[in-house]
Amino acid sequence: MSTLIIFAGLIFLLVIRLAYLQIYKNDVYATQSTQNWLDLVPVEPTRGLIYDRNGVLLADNISVSSLDVVPAQVPDLSKTLSALRKVILLTDNDLVQFQKQLKQHRRFDEIPLKLRLSEEEVARFAENQHRFPGVRIKARLMRRYPFGDRFAHVVGYVGRINAKELNEIDQTNYSASHYIGKLGIEQFYEKALHGKVGYEETENDASGKPIRTLNEIKAIPGKNLYLTIDSNLQIVAERALDGHRGAIVAIDPATGQVLAMVSEPGFDPNAFVLGISYNDYQALQASNEKPLYDRALRGLYPPASTVKPFLALEALNEGSITPQDSIYDAGWFQLPNSTHRFHDWQRYGHGTVNLDKAIAYSCDTYFYRLADKIGIRRINHILSQFGFGTPTGIDLDHELSGVVASPEWKRKIKGARWYDGDTIISVIGQGYMQATPLQLANATAILANHGKRFVPYLLQGEQLPGAHYNEQKPIALDPIVLNDETHWDTVIRAMQNVVDLPQGTGYRFGQHRKYTVASKTGTAQITVRRRNPNEEDNQEALPEKLRDHHWFITFAPVLQPKIALVIMTENSNNAVKAARIILDYYLEAEQNVNRLSQKTEKTAS
Repeated sequence: MSTLIIFAGLIFLLVIRLAYLQIYKNDVYATQSTQNWLDLVPVEPTRGLIYDRNGVLLADNISVSSLDVVPAQVPDLSKTLSALRKVILLTDNDLVQFQKQLKQHRRFDEIPLKLRLSEEEVARFAENQHRFPGVRIKARLMRRYPFGDRFAHVVGYVGRINAKELNEIDQTNYSASHYIGKLGIEQFYEKALHGKVGYEETENDASGKPIRTLNEIKAIPGKNLYLTIDSNLQIVAERALDGHRGAIVAIDPATGQVLAMVSEPGFDPNAFVLGISYNDYQALQASNEKPLYDRALRGLYPPASTVKPFLALEALNEGSITPQDSIYDAGWFQLPNSTHRFHDWQRYGHGTVNLDKAIAYSCDTYFYRLADKIGIRRINHILSQFGFGTPTGIDLDHELSGVVASPEWKRKIKGARWYDGDTIISVIGQGYMQATPLQLANATAILANHGKRFVPYLLQGEQLPGAHYNEQKPIALDPIVLNDETHWDTVIRAMQNVVDLPQGTGYRFGQHRKYTVASKTGTAQITVRRRNPNEEDNQEALPEKLRDHHWFITFAPVLQPKIALVIMTENSNNAVKAARIILDYYLEAEQNVNRLSQKTEKTAS
């Protein structure tokens, strides 16, 4: 009897508990039950594409099958990963990248374990999927760079979001994204390229597998970007370097648009999309060729004799010299009350030299005397006006400023006083002076433009799919105004003689052409070339890394410039030859652009 009473009491309590849960707590548990089978899944926006000025694709998206893991749905992650290696080929780098992402995401996020599964791997996993709860195959879009290393420094690349970036971005907008721009255009225009996250309300089964989509907020794709870069010109420029280390920058003087921006050697940005291995990355960093080093944007070199036309303008403008003034160059210059001689590159000098010959022959002695006349303040004034010593403002991150040396700079950086000898060597672009190829290209474009200045830029326009195309307008700066506008013509005529006169330092550029060209050569010394003026300068006898760097700045045609071009070759005298190849293509082969563009696209694919 007592047993029945106890049993009846337990049943009564159970009924009371069920009534409490079903009636009084109905709303709470009904809501929780709904949350168990409904899920709000973020949808990654499609990343915008990147084109050159002619519509050639430089960065696109390809569809891949990705093996994703939702950690919260995996009973034992370590055992699951171990078992997966018997079904899918997982490299150590795949696992390292996954562990990094695991620390940066929530447990219920889908984290890619391996991208670009082969069809065989997809089929093999499908047969075994029942063994791996929380692991699924998902169709994703992956970034691809069809031209490999040819546009690596300009276009840049995307890579997996790291912990530092995760703290800096809008985590809601990146809740479905695992990649972010790391370099170049991909980094600078990340916000425009990324787009806006969308959401899907999905119904799941008991295992958490989606059954159907109940509601959807569509993701907004990123904008397609069109660059000012001419991909054909970029390829021609790269080939013109002929395997030499160096940089090439070409600018349209009338707008500031960057037509080509080459840094050689480059690297394959596709390797960074998948997540480059530690060993491969270390190999790139340790390479003597420095492929990760953007020479065009960040390469700092003595500008050498390329500064002479700019300094000649300053001397003319302030009346320190006239075009007719001449000196006798015996091959050296000596400051008053000093025994030190500053030697000309020509051992026995150039004889009687005026401004025209001084630029054409690159007479150091003439400019040593000019420096003594105008002083370091005037040298700095004109170089600063042409953009030396400050970033150009191009739409890329990490641009370096270069150095326009001054007494204040030397005191602050070197902790030493300024000497008259510092001024003398500054006028030939040596000593503490440093410039990037981009800065020198910008200065050359200003010179070609008779003082009109623009901020150099790479974004020609942007467009959302199906929307209006927005064109980027040139950004004009205050022009350089001279007291006498004919001074521009005086200096430019002398620069024409650099390539037109047999004694000109750029005469090997060649004469049989359909366009006029104004140029200046420069030799950036990286070692002491002569112990005394009678010692022969034999560059070929030196180890390659001890040979001088060479500049060539030029613009053409002279009267209506279409291109300002700067070439820097490291430890090589290939700059003039490369310039001829590039200008011949750009100015004489324009009618073949469409044909070459089609050929380029086929090559890229």
